[in-house]
Amino acid sequence: MKFTIKNQKNSFRTGIIETDHGFIETPVFMPVGTVGAVKTISSEELEAIGSEVILGNTYHLYLRPGINIISGAGGLHKFNSWKRPILTDSGGYQVFSLSKLNKITDNGVEFQSHLDGSRHLFTPESCMEIQRIIGADIIMAFDECPPGKSDLSVVKKAVERTTNWTRRCAKWINNNAEIYDHSQTLFPIIQGSIDKNLRRQSAEELVPLSICGIAIGGLAVGEEKTAMFETIEFCDELLPRDQPRYLMGVGRPSDLIKGVLRGVDMFDCVMPTRNGRNGHIFTQNGVINIRNQKYKNDFSPLDSNSSHEWGQIYSKSYVRHLFNINEILGLRIASKLNLVFVLDLMKQIREKIKLNTFESWSRGKLNLFSNFKGM
Repeated sequence: MKFTIKNQKNSFRTGIIETDHGFIETPVFMPVGTVGAVKTISSEELEAIGSEVILGNTYHLYLRPGINIISGAGGLHKFNSWKRPILTDSGGYQVFSLSKLNKITDNGVEFQSHLDGSRHLFTPESCMEIQRIIGADIIMAFDECPPGKSDLSVVKKAVERTTNWTRRCAKWINNNAEIYDHSQTLFPIIQGSIDKNLRRQSAEELVPLSICGIAIGGLAVGEEKTAMFETIEFCDELLPRDQPRYLMGVGRPSDLIKGVLRGVDMFDCVMPTRNGRNGHIFTQNGVINIRNQKYKNDFSPLDSNSSHEWGQIYSKSYVRHLFNINEILGLRIASKLNLVFVLDLMKQIREKIKLNTFESWSRGKLNLFSNFKGM
């Protein structure tokens, strides 16, 4: 994998990530396809709206459909008919947050499936093997992500364990050949919550293991928003400037702009599709709660300024009706329009950086979003 910076000013920049499955323009938002699919949206539709990379999750794909099926299909790209790059999360966060019971040791994590209670063990080595079989272009190191308000001793132990696990991940990757006809790049994940000393320690230990990309983990997990952005800004000083930086689990429109201002190149979040399925639709005039009674007789377009025709041809009244009768089309319309909104926002950000107007534009955009709840 190769990363080339195209335009840069201060901390923010545009760039190109080159993978064997194509280019990724940065800054980029990556739709989340946890179990191999972005909910309600097909691979063809994702490509049509401009998505250049999607995510899969090791924990969920390991449980269903299972690595034997993915291997039999020839990897996730062939299994879900997605021809562009894929990134897989290591599953560490899900092991800690979703499993009914888990036991964390220096060796790994023993956990119970949230589906059927069956017991499993994830180690750094097994996590790498699973991601090797899934076949993602970018694979994440196995890390420990403590809750945002954890005691400092807990965060410190997580930093130490994450370093140890990442070294084991890198060793496994170096000693085991790729099984498909494309390369895979390992991203370490720095931890440390909002403690600067621990963030510095994590970065100093993991940057030497970073080949072409590194992630900021352990944020957006319950800490104060101001502290989160102060930590991101601090990480900008610690991380290699010639490699893409990936902020995990952040997707609110205003947060994307603030993250780019602080040197972040890659983002992912379930927010656009999850909010869409719950009837919250991003528009240029704020977030619409389409279930609201006031839209019952509102025949105006959902978002006449949307770049996607669905925002212009479907009325608020009609989509509200679809949600009220639990028609899947309503979920699809809302989810797709939210993804279009976020992907268009990232495109705007890239264009403004190229034109050297990003700072002034971002101030206006953030001021606008501050008037809209949920953005």
